[in-house]
Amino acid sequence: MKNGIYICATPIGNLADISERCREILREAEIIACEDSRVTRKLLSLLGIPFSSKTFIKYEDHTEAARADAIIALALGGKSVALVSDAGSPLISDPGYKLISRCREQGVNVWVVPGPCALICALQLSGLPTNKFMFAGFIPNKDKAREELFNKLKDIDATLVFYETAPRIVKTLRKAAEIFGNREMAIAREITKIYEECLRGPAKELIEHFETKEPRGEMVFMIAPSSEQDKDSRESIEELLREELRRNNLKTAVKNLVERYHFNKNEVYQQALEIKNE
Repeated sequence: MKNGIYICATPIGNLADISERCREILREAEIIACEDSRVTRKLLSLLGIPFSSKTFIKYEDHTEAARADAIIALALGGKSVALVSDAGSPLISDPGYKLISRCREQGVNVWVVPGPCALICALQLSGLPTNKFMFAGFIPNKDKAREELFNKLKDIDATLVFYETAPRIVKTLRKAAEIFGNREMAIAREITKIYEECLRGPAKELIEHFETKEPRGEMVFMIAPSSEQDKDSRESIEELLREELRRNNLKTAVKNLVERYHFNKNEVYQQALEIKNE
């Protein structure tokens, strides 16, 4: 086995999804860099791979910068290192990219061992457009940060993909309803596991579902790109806003349009600011 770093994708739920190549790399690698050695040891045990002679290096968000140089030194010294996350493909909202970036700078061998990835599986399940998509990682926990992120991304002409936790999904859906309106959305949960499920519909329907059925499991949240109807609606709002702003201040103009036409308040306010700042 050649020395260097092997980026190994591990199962996100179903153990049978491990590739034969990944099994071989995990069996042969002298060092395993992982987020949690307990999780990785359990995986190796389930796969029937002995690990008593292997060296495990904790490599997660808090240790990433400090451990990268040590791992690179081992690889340059002739060692084979398997980089894994707790589940799925490393580097995708998981630690690793700083390590690989430094490997590239220092001429360390790097190979990828492809396999399961929650965001790709979720897109395939959703039925939302896949020709263009943007993965935006985990949604912020703070209300203001969540709103700022959604406003920043709302005009991107692509399916938006996020990771979210079950306890926060309803709060996130409510904010998404305010900013994205009636766009199609989807939530894939427990992918490849026994209770795999993919729900699709506007935010209002998804909220109603989770208000009657407690949200559980790992979740991928997706929002379809805006339709031509949405774009026409924005153009219509802009025309009405410009007319209102000729007669009233910003606050009154927004209030009048929202009350008269039941437009989305956040969207109207944002457009009013853009017109004012021209």
